[in-house]
Amino acid sequence: MVRPVQLRELRRAIAVIIAALVAVSSAGAASAQQPRQEVRQACTADMRALCSGIMPGGGRVKQCMIEHFNQLSDGCKSALKQAQASKP
Repeated sequence: MVRPVQLRELRRAIAVIIAALVAVSSAGAASAQQPRQEVRQACTADMRALCSGIMPGGGRVKQCMIEHFNQLSDGCKSALKQAQASKP
């Protein structure tokens, strides 16, 4: 069973995944884009493997990633943690 604290952490991590997988605005600084690029590289394969049949929109991909969080690769989880830690 997932505790409320874990659920909040999962949702934050998934939000980072979604932000990384969506096109990054050219207005962002290169240093701010670096964690997103790392997350994108580390998590794209996981997203495709776990949620490939999910139609984007309405938070469906995010929900799929939340449901499969425990199945994410160690590299994806590590990149998510680093991106979360580098947020201002």
